[in-house]
Amino acid sequence: MRRLDRRGRLCFVDVGDESVACPINRGDLLARFHVSDAHGRFFHGAAAFAAMWRAIPLFRPLGLAAQAPGMTWLLERFYRAFLRVRPRLQRLLRERERHGR
Repeated sequence: MRRLDRRGRLCFVDVGDESVACPINRGDLLARFHVSDAHGRFFHGAAAFAAMWRAIPLFRPLGLAAQAPGMTWLLERFYRAFLRVRPRLQRLLRERERHGR
C-alpha cells in the first residue's frame, strides 16, 4: 500500500516499535487495522480499510463503494471472519518461508 500511495496521503506507523508514540492502546492497535485521516478521525476494521482505499487513487472506487448503505457492515463481517483465521494463515506462511516454498 505504501508504494501505491504516490500522493503521500497516508502515514504508515509501525505500532510494534516501542519508540513510536501511540494515541491508542498498542494491544488494540495490533489486534485490528486502524487508520486516522487528515482530520484526525480514527477508523478501525473495515471502515479503516475503506478510508485507506479512498486515499489511494487505484482503490478509490472500492473505498467509495464501501460507503454504500450496508457495505461497511458487510465488510466488517468479512474482516472479523478473516481475523479468526489470520493466526493460522500467518503460521502457514511462516512454515512455507522456513521450508523455502
